[in-house]
Amino acid sequence: MSENIIALSGLTKQYGRLKAVDELNLYIKKGEVFGLLGPNGAGKSTTILMMLGLTEPSAGSVHVCGIDSTTHPIEVKRRVGYLPDEVGFYENRSGLDNLLYTARLNRIPSAEAALRAEQLLQRVGLYDVKDKKTRTYSRGMRQRLGLADVLIKHPEVIILDEPTLGIDPTGVREFLDLIVQLSRAEKITVLLSSHHLHQVQQVCDRVGIFVAGKLLAEGDIPTLSATLFAGEPYTIEAGITASAEEPSKPDSASPLIAQLQKQLGEIKGVRSVSYDKGLFRIGCTHDATALIAGAIVSAGLGLTYLNRKAYGLDDIYNRYFEGSNVYEKAF
Repeated sequence: MSENIIALSGLTKQYGRLKAVDELNLYIKKGEVFGLLGPNGAGKSTTILMMLGLTEPSAGSVHVCGIDSTTHPIEVKRRVGYLPDEVGFYENRSGLDNLLYTARLNRIPSAEAALRAEQLLQRVGLYDVKDKKTRTYSRGMRQRLGLADVLIKHPEVIILDEPTLGIDPTGVREFLDLIVQLSRAEKITVLLSSHHLHQVQQVCDRVGIFVAGKLLAEGDIPTLSATLFAGEPYTIEAGITASAEEPSKPDSASPLIAQLQKQLGEIKGVRSVSYDKGLFRIGCTHDATALIAGAIVSAGLGLTYLNRKAYGLDDIYNRYFEGSNVYEKAF
């Protein structure tokens, strides 16, 4: 997975004094599920429109599947499937009819289109309602049909712009799982644009944090975590008592606690150790839970609580906006 199937270089879109997208550099590899994460108004949809050749950039370049989207937008559209937040279908026609119509528009032979449509309806869980008119479909069913609709032309890339809006939590989980399954099975690159952190973390190989037209950071969750949290992507919390039988919490001034702090600090990968009111917090470069627990028990102390925290996308986003109210406004 080394080939860049999406390449944005210095991409800029300006409306008067407003820079909706500001010198964006972004490279997405073939076969990746990439999450473009940011609040509403960050410039995500504008970026997608430029990728699809639906609006021209003010500066920079955009290539999708090796094709310049600005000069050859039709070629890009042939290779890319796009699912917006609201999908339009012919309401008086069935789900199957809508798929077959899309297939005809893409010049897919009738026999191949019929087979492909049936297979996709089965895979997205709509086979039993394939002959019902789409006006009877729920929001979640319409999004599933939309996913089948973008896949029927065998795209190399699918772009999903806030695809889970208005879907119930169970439907969201099923839809996201479906995206990953289809991406792996069809070997398709997926760009998922969303402002829902947990949804992006659930399915994406890498994420880009996009705010006010700028890409603030990109990478997988462990890499971003290690970068942002001073080389301490893991925090181990350990609650202790004076002994296994004694419920009292040792004072921080205790020589035993001071000695244990020193021992914990000498464990490979441990970067920081703090203690307060019976609770150790140990920052680590890797998971050192077993060694930490062993050191506490060997010191003759009671271990009452042990928890390993790996920083997630929520923590990462908060760290970028620590001390500001951008996070609260956006999410």
